[in-house]
Amino acid sequence: MKSCHLTAHALQALKNLIAETDLILETTPNLPQNRTACCRENMRAALALVGDLLNQQRMTPAAVMGHKGGSMTSRRLGPEHYRKMAAARKTRAGGRPRKQAE
Repeated sequence: MKSCHLTAHALQALKNLIAETDLILETTPNLPQNRTACCRENMRAALALVGDLLNQQRMTPAAVMGHKGGSMTSRRLGPEHYRKMAAARKTRAGGRPRKQAE
Protein backbone atom coordinates (compact mmCIF):
# COMPACT_ATOMS: atom_id res chain seq x y z
CA MET A 1 0.00 0.00 0.00
CA LYS A 2 1.49 3.32 -1.06
CA SER A 3 -0.29 5.73 1.27
CA CYS A 4 -2.97 5.68 3.96
CA HIS A 5 -4.30 9.07 2.83
CA LEU A 6 -7.73 8.57 1.27
CA THR A 7 -9.14 10.99 -1.25
CA ALA A 8 -12.71 12.22 -1.12
CA HIS A 9 -13.50 10.20 -4.25
CA ALA A 10 -12.22 6.99 -2.66
CA LEU A 11 -14.22 7.64 0.51
CA GLN A 12 -17.35 8.40 -1.49
CA ALA A 13 -16.87 5.16 -3.46
CA LEU A 14 -16.47 3.24 -0.19
CA LYS A 15 -19.62 4.87 1.18
CA ASN A 16 -21.55 3.88 -1.94
CA LEU A 17 -20.33 0.27 -1.69
CA ILE A 18 -21.35 0.04 1.96
CA ALA A 19 -24.76 1.57 1.22
CA GLU A 20 -25.31 -0.88 -1.63
CA THR A 21 -24.35 -3.82 0.59
CA ASP A 22 -26.77 -2.58 3.25
CA LEU A 23 -29.52 -2.40 0.63
CA ILE A 24 -28.76 -5.97 -0.50
CA LEU A 25 -28.95 -7.19 3.09
CA GLU A 26 -32.23 -5.34 3.57
CA THR A 27 -33.86 -7.09 0.60
CA THR A 28 -32.58 -10.64 1.26
CA PRO A 29 -34.31 -13.13 3.55
CA ASN A 30 -33.18 -13.04 7.17
CA LEU A 31 -30.22 -15.23 8.09
CA PRO A 32 -30.42 -17.52 11.13
CA GLN A 33 -29.24 -16.41 14.59
CA ASN A 34 -30.08 -12.74 13.90
CA ARG A 35 -27.05 -12.37 11.59
CA THR A 36 -28.82 -10.06 9.15
CA ALA A 37 -29.66 -7.50 11.83
CA CYS A 38 -26.09 -7.62 13.16
CA CYS A 39 -24.65 -7.14 9.65
CA ARG A 40 -26.97 -4.20 8.96
CA GLU A 41 -26.01 -2.60 12.26
CA ASN A 42 -22.33 -2.93 11.32
CA MET A 43 -23.05 -1.44 7.89
CA ARG A 44 -24.78 1.56 9.47
CA ALA A 45 -21.79 2.08 11.78
CA ALA A 46 -19.41 1.86 8.79
CA LEU A 47 -21.54 4.40 6.89
CA ALA A 48 -21.40 6.76 9.85
CA LEU A 49 -17.60 6.43 10.08
CA VAL A 50 -17.10 7.07 6.37
CA GLY A 51 -19.45 10.06 6.55
CA ASP A 52 -17.43 11.44 9.46
CA LEU A 53 -14.17 10.97 7.52
CA LEU A 54 -15.69 12.81 4.56
CA ASN A 55 -16.74 15.70 6.81
CA GLN A 56 -13.29 15.89 8.39
CA GLN A 57 -11.66 16.11 4.97
CA ARG A 58 -13.67 19.24 4.22
CA MET A 59 -12.14 20.99 7.22
CA THR A 60 -8.81 22.77 6.92
CA PRO A 61 -6.00 21.69 9.24
CA ALA A 62 -6.32 25.00 11.08
CA ALA A 63 -10.01 24.37 11.72
CA VAL A 64 -9.23 20.89 13.03
CA MET A 65 -6.70 22.38 15.46
CA GLY A 66 -9.25 24.96 16.56
CA HIS A 67 -8.38 27.33 19.37
CA LYS A 68 -5.34 25.29 20.42
CA GLY A 69 -3.37 26.35 17.34
CA GLY A 70 -1.15 28.89 19.08
CA SER A 71 -0.51 26.99 22.29
CA MET A 72 2.89 25.68 21.20
CA THR A 73 3.94 29.14 20.00
CA SER A 74 2.78 30.58 23.29
CA ARG A 75 4.85 28.09 25.27
CA ARG A 76 7.90 28.55 23.08
CA LEU A 77 7.96 32.36 22.86
CA GLY A 78 6.22 33.40 26.06
CA PRO A 79 4.03 36.39 26.89
CA GLU A 80 6.70 38.95 26.00
CA HIS A 81 6.38 37.98 22.32
CA TYR A 82 2.68 38.83 22.34
CA ARG A 83 3.34 42.13 24.13
CA LYS A 84 5.78 43.12 21.40
CA MET A 85 3.27 42.16 18.71
CA ALA A 86 0.52 44.22 20.33
CA ALA A 87 2.86 47.22 20.72
CA ALA A 88 3.88 46.95 17.06
CA ARG A 89 0.24 46.97 16.00
CA LYS A 90 -0.51 50.04 18.10
CA THR A 91 2.37 52.04 16.63
CA ARG A 92 1.93 50.58 13.11
CA ALA A 93 5.45 49.26 13.37
CA GLY A 94 4.72 45.70 12.35
CA GLY A 95 6.62 43.65 9.86
CA ARG A 96 10.20 42.55 9.61
CA PRO A 97 12.77 44.74 11.38
CA ARG A 98 14.98 46.82 9.09
CA LYS A 99 18.55 45.75 8.50
CA GLN A 100 21.12 47.62 10.51
CA ALA A 101 23.80 49.34 8.41
CA GLU A 102 27.24 48.44 9.64
